[in-house]
Amino acid sequence: MAKSVIDEFKQIYQDLKNKVYHPVYLFHGEESFFIDKLVEVIENTVLNEMEKEFNLDILYGKDVSPQQVISTAKRYPMAANHHVVIIREAQSMQKLNDLTSYVNDPLKSTLLVLVHKHKSIDGRKSLGKSVRKNGVLFQSKKLYDNQIPNWINTYLSNRNYSITPKASIMVTEYVGNDLSKIANELDKIMISLGKETQEITEQHIEQNIGISKDYNIFELQNAIGSQNTPRAYLIADYFSKNEKSFPLLRITSNLYFYFTKLMLIHKSKSKTPNDLSQVIGLHPFLVKEYISASRNYSFGKLAEIIHILKTYDLKSKGIENSSTSDGELLKEMVFKIMN
Repeated sequence: MAKSVIDEFKQIYQDLKNKVYHPVYLFHGEESFFIDKLVEVIENTVLNEMEKEFNLDILYGKDVSPQQVISTAKRYPMAANHHVVIIREAQSMQKLNDLTSYVNDPLKSTLLVLVHKHKSIDGRKSLGKSVRKNGVLFQSKKLYDNQIPNWINTYLSNRNYSITPKASIMVTEYVGNDLSKIANELDKIMISLGKETQEITEQHIEQNIGISKDYNIFELQNAIGSQNTPRAYLIADYFSKNEKSFPLLRITSNLYFYFTKLMLIHKSKSKTPNDLSQVIGLHPFLVKEYISASRNYSFGKLAEIIHILKTYDLKSKGIENSSTSDGELLKEMVFKIMN
């Protein structure tokens, strides 16, 4: 079974902290947070401050050729065990695959770190194959929205803080799945709380990030799940008047994950909260509300709702829709879900 992005990141990070080094690292992908953390630990821990002066080279892909990188990487360390060569913005380097000849026979005392952010390389090409064989190839993929709350919990617990399940979902809804932005928002909240308060609540999110605890996707889900039609329409109307803060694409995505979880509850043989928590990947605190919501919708109705969400997702992208605003589409979509 393939490791998750988070598990793979943890393994590489721990190896680096334990001084288990490889001659070549290629970090690539759309999620910059994991890449930045790995580069940071290499830059800050492999060499001490005195060793860095002669043994740390930071170059930029747009400014160097593969030949220049190879020449630098082949240099032996001076009064140190390692020579660290970091190539930032490697995605901008011309003829990046020309580094394959070096990667096939790298200098063991050098740590060549290729930082290829915002997009992935083609792992089928020679460079990717060679790095996988002789070094560390890590693809930093974006996490799915439903993975973000667990990541938030881990990020905070590592700093001796916690967060309520609802507050975690509120952060995900507002910030999206950019981990660097989420970490920045959480860092600001932790600074404002200090050490006296170590649990982040919905009120803290509302005060520090500006998310309304009454008008958010979590509340819309609850209103729809409990079949509270007036409340669902009220929230949808609020969202429609604040389209930039509540884009339809994000709402359809969140509702899609919500209703697919209700379908999983229907299919599950066990209906206990603890078992269902594992099935749908949510904190047990939230599972009871999902169980309650699943009783309000038949499996057939849930399948119909999934179809509605897919239809309006396409309409929000301009397919079979040329003029209707996202706000009007949202209200129309919620009406169809509720009827």
